[in-house]
Amino acid sequence: MFQLPILNFSPQQVAGVCETLEESGDIERLGRFLWSLPVAPAACEALNKNESVLRARAIVAFHTGNFRELYHLLENHKFTKESHGKLQALWLEAHYQEAEKLRGRPLGPVDKYRVRKKFPLPRTIWDGEQKTHCFKERTRHLLREWYLQDPYPNPSKKRELAQATGLTPTQVGNWFKNRRQRDRAAAAKNRLQQQILSQASVRSLSEEDAAVEPLVGASSPAASLCSVSERSKAATSAISITSSDSDCDI
Repeated sequence: MFQLPILNFSPQQVAGVCETLEESGDIERLGRFLWSLPVAPAACEALNKNESVLRARAIVAFHTGNFRELYHLLENHKFTKESHGKLQALWLEAHYQEAEKLRGRPLGPVDKYRVRKKFPLPRTIWDGEQKTHCFKERTRHLLREWYLQDPYPNPSKKRELAQATGLTPTQVGNWFKNRRQRDRAAAAKNRLQQQILSQASVRSLSEEDAAVEPLVGASSPAASLCSVSERSKAATSAISITSSDSDCDI
């Protein structure tokens, strides 16, 4: 098998080969090429400073399942913004796959959100701007402003907002749909909490009334005798009225 004289390649030439193989999608060949690179300290130091070579190593590490090597590369080398998108995708997908293997099932949207919170993007492949569900904060702010004006945008408005944010119309539509669902869920939760508080207030008042009644009834012996006498008269009157009503019905 013919082998290229790798030892005579400059770091720029090695980077060019890595970029060509990366663009072709031939990861297996890219991996073989990286394995053939020199191991001399001076040569390794030069290659470790080349972003194309580092990115190629990260891609090969991901596709071979060597996630520890992938994390080490991404956390310990600063990459330019042009590489951020691809490397961020590798970082997240590697953590997703590890979580799926650990749990023994595919991850849902909530599971993936928790993984992203647990393993945030390293600053070496991230510009530092806050993101929510992979949307940048300025994009999210613009979406919120439009939502307050119209929670149900028509297709024309979705296309206009997609152009303003750099998203696709489908992504815009999904964001509005999810936001409406969250608002409905929050409103239902608030109504339930208000109902629970109202019921608790009614029970508290009932318990207070029940505690006061025995004290009022036992104020004095004379009051007790009077109360018994009044109840007896009321019972006699009730019997008389019931008897009279029965006679009328007959």
